[in-house]
Amino acid sequence: MNLFDVYPLYNINIVKGDGCKVWDENGIEYLDLYGGHAVISIGHAHPHYVAMISNQVSKLGFYSNSVINKLQQEVAERLGKISGYEDYSLFLINSGAEANENAMKLASFHNGRTKIVSFSKAFHGRTSLAVEATHNPSIIAPINNNGHVTYLPLNDIDAMKQELSKGDTCAVIIEGIQGVGGIKIPTTEFMQELRKTCSETGTILILDEIQSGYGRSGKFFAHQYNDIKPDIITVAKGIGNGFPMAGVLISPMFKPVYGQLGTTFGGNHLACAAALAVMDVIEQENLVENAKAVGDYLLEELKKFPQIKEVRGRGLMIGLEFEEPIKELRSRLIYDEHVFTGASGTNVLRLLPPLCLSMEEAKEFLARFKKVL
Repeated sequence: MNLFDVYPLYNINIVKGDGCKVWDENGIEYLDLYGGHAVISIGHAHPHYVAMISNQVSKLGFYSNSVINKLQQEVAERLGKISGYEDYSLFLINSGAEANENAMKLASFHNGRTKIVSFSKAFHGRTSLAVEATHNPSIIAPINNNGHVTYLPLNDIDAMKQELSKGDTCAVIIEGIQGVGGIKIPTTEFMQELRKTCSETGTILILDEIQSGYGRSGKFFAHQYNDIKPDIITVAKGIGNGFPMAGVLISPMFKPVYGQLGTTFGGNHLACAAALAVMDVIEQENLVENAKAVGDYLLEELKKFPQIKEVRGRGLMIGLEFEEPIKELRSRLIYDEHVFTGASGTNVLRLLPPLCLSMEEAKEFLARFKKVL
């Protein structure tokens, strides 16, 4: 049997990682400025993370959600405190798409509506309704194209108010910072008007913090720069540092009903051990503060490169837009300078390193980046 060939691959087999560095099967060391799509939050193979997972799997890796799992309760309490959402509830699942599916389902249960508002260049996942809310027709299969979603221009207050004034929108789903869309940042004015209009029209506000959350922006959630509180927040990627896990943070306005939501693997013992280890390291090593400090430095230095059309981002979520396609530039970074980066579309290079990226590693990246330019 062959693998279903849907991924264009670089001819590199990564076999080992440590902090912000990875090694291929030939022993070549690479600086990781991508973290596997912003998944690696505390660094590769962090010793505390390895110990927590190893200890847990030696005792119990999984049991069903039909029994008490005190690790889930501990994750909820810790996440509430670290994020500033202690009064919210937590539902645990396995992936970002699944988190967004459950968020939109919960919103529809709540107000009985069926329409979703999303935004130009949004990405919310590849499953049923999540992919329909993703502004990319090429990945929406006919069976998913059910007319639930209206896409609006990002930061267009008038268009948003006009659409929500119809009174039939179930939920607005928006990224704290658009990732796949090219590191596009919602303005504070827009986010505050969106929060106000959602409240006035009975529309649920869902903040997709799957890529922009968990400290990546220099605050725990990117929307905290905007001084708003959404009704539902979705998280994944950095929550488990590579272990498949996701969560939905749910406002007290929602009342749980037995059987309303469910999952087989979500919140399993091993995933919870990973999540607890991540929060331990984030707090003990001040990684949110580090993301802001190192990110601010990178943003300032990158704006000095005349070859870059625009530098966007917050913390360690950075987009570099060029006039020309960046495919060759990205390949040279990997094969010549041994630096992993990401991309968005054809012209934007994305930097999403582990939150433990040091100033020295940031300077090393800039030196290697300068060579390929």
